[in-house]
Amino acid sequence: MNQPLEFPTEFPIKVMGRRDSDLQALTREIIERHTGPLGEECVKVRTSGDGNFLALTYVVMAQSREQLDAIYRELTACTAVLMAL
Repeated sequence: MNQPLEFPTEFPIKVMGRRDSDLQALTREIIERHTGPLGEECVKVRTSGDGNFLALTYVVMAQSREQLDAIYRELTACTAVLMAL
């Protein structure tokens, strides 16, 4: 049974997109608009085996469900983002 999140909490946001886009800059700007500045230790970057895609994981200190919903709405509206989890 899933337990509801208790805030504030560390929360991983995973984003995938094409490597040739400005994915990292665009998504970082979106997330920082909602969370404030992130340190480099809060961002993990992985390139797909064929080198065509990037997978980014941002670990943020989420303050509320509404904050997370706003981040995901903006990420999924971004044309560079293929998937946000």
